[in-house]
Amino acid sequence: MPRGQLFEYAVIYHPKEKKDAAGNVLEPQKSQVITEVKRVLATTQDEVSIIAARSIPKEYEDRLTDLEIVVRPF
Repeated sequence: MPRGQLFEYAVIYHPKEKKDAAGNVLEPQKSQVITEVKRVLATTQDEVSIIAARSIPKEYEDRLTDLEIVVRPF
């Protein structure tokens, strides 16, 4: 059986800029951490990405292109 490695992951939401008809940014929005940093044991970074993707809340499922999954191995 393969040994698990320790990884940390988080999911970040980067909202799109809202612009008016002239192309000016209306209100700049900051990125938000959707899933706080979590530690998991996994065999590969791809496995952690799948675990992180499953942790995305339902209210963000329609904005998947605006989400970033970050993974850090130890």
